[in-house]
Amino acid sequence: MRSARRGLTAALAGATLLLTALPALATPASAAPPDVAGTAAAAGAAGASEVAGAPARISWQPCEEDATAECGTLRVPVDWAKPRGATFDLALARRKATDPAKRVGALVVNPGGPGGSGVDFALGAGDYFSDELRQRFDIVGFDPRGVARSHPVICSSELLEKAPSPVLTSQADFDRLVAFNRSLGADCRERTGPLFDHVDTLSVVRDIDALRKALGERKINYYGISYGTLMGQQYAETFPKNFRALVIDSNMDHSLETRPFLETETVTAEANFREFDRWCARDASCALHEPGASAVWRALQAKADRGELRDPEDPERLLTAFDLSGAALGAFYGPDWKSLAEGLAALQAGKPAPALRAAAASRAGSPVGSASRPGFAAATGQEAVQYPVAVFCEDWRFKIRDYAEAARYWERARRLAPHMRMSPIAWSVGTSCLGLGTKVNNPQHPLKVTGAAPILMLNALYDPATGYNWAVNAARQLGRAATLVTYEGWGHGVYGRGPCTVQTVDRYLVDLTVPARGSRCPAVPPSDEPSARSGSTRVPPPGAVPGLPGWLG
Repeated sequence: MRSARRGLTAALAGATLLLTALPALATPASAAPPDVAGTAAAAGAAGASEVAGAPARISWQPCEEDATAECGTLRVPVDWAKPRGATFDLALARRKATDPAKRVGALVVNPGGPGGSGVDFALGAGDYFSDELRQRFDIVGFDPRGVARSHPVICSSELLEKAPSPVLTSQADFDRLVAFNRSLGADCRERTGPLFDHVDTLSVVRDIDALRKALGERKINYYGISYGTLMGQQYAETFPKNFRALVIDSNMDHSLETRPFLETETVTAEANFREFDRWCARDASCALHEPGASAVWRALQAKADRGELRDPEDPERLLTAFDLSGAALGAFYGPDWKSLAEGLAALQAGKPAPALRAAAASRAGSPVGSASRPGFAAATGQEAVQYPVAVFCEDWRFKIRDYAEAARYWERARRLAPHMRMSPIAWSVGTSCLGLGTKVNNPQHPLKVTGAAPILMLNALYDPATGYNWAVNAARQLGRAATLVTYEGWGHGVYGRGPCTVQTVDRYLVDLTVPARGSRCPAVPPSDEPSARSGSTRVPPPGAVPGLPGWLG
């Protein structure tokens, strides 16, 4: 689903599901695939090794990207059910506590995705976490298996250019999508190797505990945002005694089957549109203040439905209502309502609308991102790109039998969300799994955590990607094990949105102070956020993240 937020922005540049930064992550297919050692005996050649339960120390060296941080690797099994089988190297980065005398321990961090780079997150930690947290903790990031530097899942750029639209109008469209996914899955598996079938979050959880051992920590501390909350939730479920403190910011709900998954995300998207509409009605600076955002939105959707909405910068390109929804959802991440309103106004007037064009050009809502643009492979010379959609498809059993069932979901969604019609995030990533051929190693289930230290959850009331409804349901499953703090504002990702959010997290991580149940942090108006931060330089997520599911953001 959630960021000089350079730290999280750099980390998310690794996510290929919904990000326009996908081309920068492309891996030439002509290059040899990432190394996978055939046996545990080969594991001693580089980095530390966690094989058959044998803990190891990591050989830290100055990072090539930034010599002020340390980088290393940890060799772990491809398949944790076969600990003496093939292995691969998990990429790591660490920024040591700046005040060693007051060091509390290691804070393992993950920015979400799937596809976000924890290495980049750690390298940019100074632009995200408060001075106090950086003084008291070694901040340790890792690229999850199948992502960035940790043996990424890679697929053909040329094939991704041919991705069909996720918006279906017939059984033929449904069959075409499934056939494409099947072909893509086979290509990705061939290029990636055995790890393609073992990139589920439950395997990542085992990697995290191997990292804990390699760090020499009896217990770790953890901060995960967006899809990184699923890692935190399942770490608490699997290793409840192995963490001292655990913060999950902008939460996934891994209990949801297909219908509730789609419906909760669609309700969330609609709630965010209504917040944008209300802001535009009360703020004269909104470019759509008169005649109103909803009126312009409906007119643009109607024009798109008739096949008459063209990209002003490329008249040959027709924009769809799904493109509009994807662009709007991207703007809700910040949120960046002002730019969204200006973009819609420009589009209505037939003038260039850069913010909306970015979404449409990358097929907003499509899990293939910028690589789906015609001519991408030829223009960039990138024969293969990273495609961590497989992570979601191994974590979620997403079932749609045929077009008739898909149409029923859309009909229901349009009743729930008359403006947004369907969550572009939920629909695009879910349908990308149909026929992909991955085994669901980590299917949905209600969380069950017992015997763990108190967990801190945070969520915005109006998060466009990981909705507040998800956080409430996940908190209900965790019961007394967790405390949910509500941020009464907007956007994806809570930490750094005003002094309250920073102090709540910092006091919990440093002092283990758990806030009272029902605690809330006041909203910071989006226009005031940069001057409202205290103790953190984090900037909210950027407005547009077209191309990738938001909790991939």
